[in-house]
Amino acid sequence: MAVATPPPTAAWTPDSWRSKRAAQQPRWPDERELKRVHAQLNGLPPLVFAGEARHLTRALGEAAQGKAFVLQAGDCAESFTEFSADGIRDKLKVILQMAVVLTYGAGVPVVKVGRIAGQFAKPRTSPTEQVGDLVLDSFRGHMVNDDLPEPGARVPDPARLVAAYQQSVSTLNLLRAFTKGGFADLSQIHAWNQEFVASSTEGRRFDDIAEGIDRALRFMAACGINLTAEDTLHQVNFWTSHEALILDYEEALTRRDSLTGDWYDCSAHMLWVGERTRQLDGAHCEFLSGIHNPVGSKVGPSATADDVVALCERLNPGRIPGRLTLITRFGAAAVDATLPPLLRAVRSEGHPVVWMCDPMHGNTFTAEGGRKTRRFDDIIAELKGFFRAHREVGTWPGGVHVELTGDDVTECLGGVEEIVEGQLDQRYTTACDPRLNGRQALDLAFGVAELLRS
Repeated sequence: MAVATPPPTAAWTPDSWRSKRAAQQPRWPDERELKRVHAQLNGLPPLVFAGEARHLTRALGEAAQGKAFVLQAGDCAESFTEFSADGIRDKLKVILQMAVVLTYGAGVPVVKVGRIAGQFAKPRTSPTEQVGDLVLDSFRGHMVNDDLPEPGARVPDPARLVAAYQQSVSTLNLLRAFTKGGFADLSQIHAWNQEFVASSTEGRRFDDIAEGIDRALRFMAACGINLTAEDTLHQVNFWTSHEALILDYEEALTRRDSLTGDWYDCSAHMLWVGERTRQLDGAHCEFLSGIHNPVGSKVGPSATADDVVALCERLNPGRIPGRLTLITRFGAAAVDATLPPLLRAVRSEGHPVVWMCDPMHGNTFTAEGGRKTRRFDDIIAELKGFFRAHREVGTWPGGVHVELTGDDVTECLGGVEEIVEGQLDQRYTTACDPRLNGRQALDLAFGVAELLRS
């Protein structure tokens, strides 16, 4: 079935955003070099294809109608320096494990979307930051500048846009090989258990699920069912997404689809706009309004019901299921009071959105040692509030959006390992915000599965 496309914004073109105020954009020092890089990116092959984006819209449409659940997960900000095949594999392992827990435990299909192959830029609250005795331009992600504590390293460099594209190519090649080449085969489910996960309580719980799946597969084979012919047992669909923050990069990778004539941002299957850049009359909403990818928007505690309904009208006036995802990020203390009025307002206006919970960003604080962190208990508390609100209103809690890594980091407090503030410095490697490690991510998946069952 073909996916309907939203009505185009009048006279929309990939550069329409340039007539609007663009928040959080770098101050590029060399406009001529930026134009040269833009032309270079514009001539490179797309990273993803329009047909793939349409397929994701259909899958998200199922979640909008309460027939599926979305797991969107990955790095806070991808790094140029910490990039390896093992790192991508281990991150994918954790996401696949979480998806199996959610599918097996809750009995719903899980749409798997990675914050990967493009999540190289981050919005910042302040244009400068203090590093020791130095006041430096803020680190805005490796797509823009370097995190080294030196003034020269913080100068935005357009060449980094091409480097981000090239790393995304390599990442996508690996992801496609892993998800379509046998690694994601359910018969290999025990191979997904990393050592540090297998040695934990949650890892043992996952092993119990793996044993159950093994028994089910053996039973079906014994009944004469030809399992080799069923692609869904041997491959998974895995989609990419990132915040559409650096608009020069997004514009350069926007292409007109040869089949439909519609515009698609071919830097990722799904793009979202952040809490700091979702102004209705701003450049980011203008850009997202014209592309035909599925799109999302973060929604924080400052958003009113009128704000959110207007956002739905701006980004999905055709009311197409799967076109728009609203990613709420209120904080554990605010979710119960803030979310239900938004759910009611959007439902009453007939907007078929996917409601997704980001339980990470609203629960960030700075520990005594100066490290940004999050408490696992606060993350779970916001998720519980998210599910309570949907039960109260009678709407579907469509997904979860989390920052995680396959590395055994100590960046978030609590969880099954009971990480405390004194341990943050042991393995704190994030390029920006604190992430869940594999054990914590799996613990969260079991918690969400129980919420879905209830």
